[in-house]
Amino acid sequence: MDYRNFIDGAFRPSADFIEVRNPATGTVFASVPSASEADAVAAVDAAAGAQPAWRKLPSIARGDALRRFADAIEARADAIGAALAAESGKSLADARGEAIYGAELMRYHAEWARRIEGEVIPSDNPDETLLLKREPIGVVACLIPFNYPIYTLVRKIAPALIAGNTVVVRPSNSTPTSALVLAEAALAADLPPGVVNILTMSHDVARAACTHTAVGMITLTGSLTAGRVVLDYCKANIAKPSLELGGKTPVIIAADADIDVVGAQLLAAKTTHCGQLCTAPERVYVHRSIHDALIERLRTGFAARTFGDRGEDADRMGPLATRTAQANTHAMVERALAQGAKLEAGGVLPTGDGYFYPATLLSNCRQDMEIVADEVFGPVLAVLPFDTADEALALANDHQFGLSSVLFTNDHRMVMAFADAIEAGELYVNRFPADPYQGFHAGWKRSGLGGDDGKHGMLEFTQTRLVVLKH
Repeated sequence: MDYRNFIDGAFRPSADFIEVRNPATGTVFASVPSASEADAVAAVDAAAGAQPAWRKLPSIARGDALRRFADAIEARADAIGAALAAESGKSLADARGEAIYGAELMRYHAEWARRIEGEVIPSDNPDETLLLKREPIGVVACLIPFNYPIYTLVRKIAPALIAGNTVVVRPSNSTPTSALVLAEAALAADLPPGVVNILTMSHDVARAACTHTAVGMITLTGSLTAGRVVLDYCKANIAKPSLELGGKTPVIIAADADIDVVGAQLLAAKTTHCGQLCTAPERVYVHRSIHDALIERLRTGFAARTFGDRGEDADRMGPLATRTAQANTHAMVERALAQGAKLEAGGVLPTGDGYFYPATLLSNCRQDMEIVADEVFGPVLAVLPFDTADEALALANDHQFGLSSVLFTNDHRMVMAFADAIEAGELYVNRFPADPYQGFHAGWKRSGLGGDDGKHGMLEFTQTRLVVLKH
């Protein structure tokens, strides 16, 4: 397929290219254009030029445009899914489902058209009214991760667009083809040229795009390291950052939990997309009275979890994104074992093609170990015992990250204690994270600034103007 960057309502060729590998085979399956700095500037200029007219449209008209966009994405779900499966190692069904879910998310944000509200604030003066208006920011640069590249792309552009902004999107260079196919939906939806721009580029070109004087906001889902880079970009123009960064989801399992149910759910949550989810369970704190029984249950499940090319068998766990991710994951496991962790399952670096890693279970872990302190972003789970609810809460909170958290118990007092005191943007009780898009997905501590989803995620893409009206 001839992939091209989408700039100012048209597909443009490029002189340079980026190779894209299928992580299940390690082979190059596509080349995408590598935008030049001139391309990036043209995209931002196009977005800036289109934004005033887009902003002036009645919000209901923007909502209609988003619904057309959603219909066009859904109509292309097979093509988007095929590209996504090849670039990510997901099954065709999962990849197509991500495209459909993205269309649903787009329709959800279209419904904000009549719900973006300001405020009327009482004045201290009897002949005066204070009006707080919500306005778009302008041009938003959207930096997309590799793990859920279609869902996250829509998660960022849909609220930005309904609020009256225009966007420049940079997909991950590991998973860019699905985004360029999705760009065809933007064209088919008859969006005004320049409202949506999608282009692949190097890090140096991304810096030029993000530090362009017209960019008023940069939104990223990515690593802590990437977040620090984006904050550096934001300094150029004091652009607004919205960052979802690292996570290290703690799972607290109380003594009254059903270990068969929890064990099965934990295995599924840990191995979905090879553990490459920001909210995937990464550290488990289990009550000492059921610790050994849970380890036995998990050991059996982890050892039985097969991996391989999901294009051949969708029931298998797929690959990590890159050879580097595979090597780094194994190195973290080896360092954990050297620090005294016990290997219960997995932990062997596979040979052959593809960037696979087995479901790996570690017991005898300590809070001060790297495997507990740093995000793995792979199918590796560290397990630690606790004796009291207060101890479990303290361990869960003793961390640099605070994105999501999970608690399994039927004790309502323990639930409320965690609901009041967990240092994370989300607490899931008796279930694993699924990011309901009407909620608000936001991190504490080093897990980010701002957030996505729901009313509050949409309002991230607005700024306020206070009007002091003397009558």
